Amino acid sequence: MTSILPRRGLLALAALPLTAGRARAQPRPLAVASFSILGDMLRELAGEAMEVRVLAGPETDAHHFQPRPSDAEALRGAALVLRNGLGFDPWIDRLLRSTGYRGVVVTATKGITPRRTEAAAGGHAAGAPDPHAWQDVRLAAAYAETILAGLIAADPPGAARYQAAGQAYAARLAALDGWVRERLGSVPPARRVLVTSHAAFGYFAAAYGVRVLAPQGMGAGAQPAAGRVAALIRQIRQESITAVFLEGPGSQMVMRQIARDAGVRVGGRLYADTLSAPDGPAPGYEAMMRHNVELMVTAMLGG
Repeated sequence: MTSILPRRGLLALAALPLTAGRARAQPRPLAVASFSILGDMLRELAGEAMEVRVLAGPETDAHHFQPRPSDAEALRGAALVLRNGLGFDPWIDRLLRSTGYRGVVVTATKGITPRRTEAAAGGHAAGAPDPHAWQDVRLAAAYAETILAGLIAADPPGAARYQAAGQAYAARLAALDGWVRERLGSVPPARRVLVTSHAAFGYFAAAYGVRVLAPQGMGAGAQPAAGRVAALIRQIRQESITAVFLEGPGSQMVMRQIARDAGVRVGGRLYADTLSAPDGPAPGYEAMMRHNVELMVTAMLGG
């Protein structure tokens, strides 16, 4: 009789580490972002508290992304879904409806007054909202505030952790905005002109005093009209514009031809709607903005 009691006690003690181990192995809540730039912001704010999945990943055209069945399955198990809104990622709205998703949905552009397109182009009607608000770093900070509120709604016990991450990220974005203004301030106003493939830099131009010329509209898949390309080449020559850039893989041939015909050198590739691969020059939002601005300033100054 007495020998049985210690054995039971040992069995009970042996079970404790296994139970604790199972508790530690509980999966983290899943947060899903529609495209790579939002995914980077989400990771900055969620930290290790949530697993983040990005649907339209780096080097992917989010305008025309086609979700896979595995993306629908991810949404069904997500605690939070993050989209841009303003017509940029309408495919995720269809995905939400088809899956019957009932979790927290965060629209990053909520509360932002959008710019409007001046003409019908790139699949956007004249007067449609411009969805590329993240190109103004101050509006990216507004994105972060909206995402932070969504994280707290999805995971209230983690509020203090998310708020601390939000404060640190806001400070970094404020410093980034100041840096962008300082770098572009080194360029004479008349030289702050750039040419790139599609009109994704409207918010950037308005925020930082830059004039942007593009042969096509806001949809990266659109093909520019020959007359528009010819007029742009004449304008580059007449104004001695030196900042001509590639942006996205689909339009590089057109931009290289424009640069050749205008007699200028391509200043490199800008990132507008997507991040680069992790080993590329723009693996995160802050790196993307610094990469773009350095290329712009160098080319505007004729370097």
